[in-house]
Amino acid sequence: MKLSAGLAAIAASLAVSGVAAVPQWGQCGGIGYTGVSNVTAASLGKRAHITMFNRAPSSTATTKTTTTTTKTSTTSTKTSTTTTKTSTTTTKTSTTTSATPSGTQRFKLFGVNESCAEFGQTFFVGKGFNTFRVAFLMERLNPPASGLTGAFDSTYLSALKTTVNYITGKGAYAIIDPHNFMRYNNGIISDQNSWVTWWKNLANEFKSNSKVIFDLQNEPWGIDATVVASMMQAAVNGIRSIGATQLILVEGTSWTGAWTWSSSGNANAFASFTDPANNFAIEMHQYLDSDGSGTSGTCVSSTIGAERIADATNWLKSKGLKGFLGEIGAGSNDACISAVKGALTAMQQPGSPWIGAAWWAAGPWWGDYFQSIEPPSGAAIPRILPEALQPFLPVTGL
Repeated sequence: MKLSAGLAAIAASLAVSGVAAVPQWGQCGGIGYTGVSNVTAASLGKRAHITMFNRAPSSTATTKTTTTTTKTSTTSTKTSTTTTKTSTTTTKTSTTTSATPSGTQRFKLFGVNESCAEFGQTFFVGKGFNTFRVAFLMERLNPPASGLTGAFDSTYLSALKTTVNYITGKGAYAIIDPHNFMRYNNGIISDQNSWVTWWKNLANEFKSNSKVIFDLQNEPWGIDATVVASMMQAAVNGIRSIGATQLILVEGTSWTGAWTWSSSGNANAFASFTDPANNFAIEMHQYLDSDGSGTSGTCVSSTIGAERIADATNWLKSKGLKGFLGEIGAGSNDACISAVKGALTAMQQPGSPWIGAAWWAAGPWWGDYFQSIEPPSGAAIPRILPEALQPFLPVTGL
């Protein structure tokens, strides 16, 4: 993901303080990638930015075309030789409606990722998108000096609450997303007791807000799937033990990729996953470039979207589980737009296990990043928004 020069400087300072950050155009995972992954670390020391859409969505576009046909009749009157021509014009109007997605099961949740929780310019909540995934860095909320079980930083917690309350106050859902890749203070999170305590403490701060959704951890990687599943299960149990009943999103290893859900071991590891409140969904991510990292605007093909989620869809159905596509992104070109629409159409088929999706990403610092959907001039605004996303509105909510 691309960082501006200013962000790069902040990222460098974070790296010095023990928090690694992705360089310019660094990956957010992908096949064969083993580098650092704290994509959003650079931006999260301030207040969270929220992007709202106030364009009224439309699932169909209607174009009226006017065709003019001229008929000529000739009347001849003989006195000497005089010919008078009279013309009549008829107008025919035809209506052409653009093709719409064939899926009929509406999403409950549909929105965008706020990749950098930075609260600056505010856009009104639109009449369509209802979900905002707000990323933050665990080290900001819990400075390493106090550890995961220590007290939250009061200033940062207050800012996070301001962001969340702003979103939910508009009637939308706020997904709280610790964007740490299952790392804390440069180490893999392996102490399950500390991990559960951290989540119990955080859930306790938001359990009274029914519009809050808990995303347990963004894109674990380099960790065995069974270990990740065990950590996720423990967190779910801990959150329920303090009386929080909201939707919980659980993620798998290997960047929680939909296309690698089986090959990564996630399918087996999460096969028996349970929730005492029966209110969870499996969150997966899917990009459509060659290595699935989201760093290229070139898609493999116009059908790659539906192809890459097919195995995961079948697995979710076979287990009777719900799925949420927490990140999807691609370039603003014909092939990619078709690929995105193909994926979302497949996700909206009758009986689909998918409850929704979120585009990666909005936020004020993306510059010319090809997936930026930051209004008013993000690269994905002119085509992705109206052609690939808005046709899949409206949403139903939870």
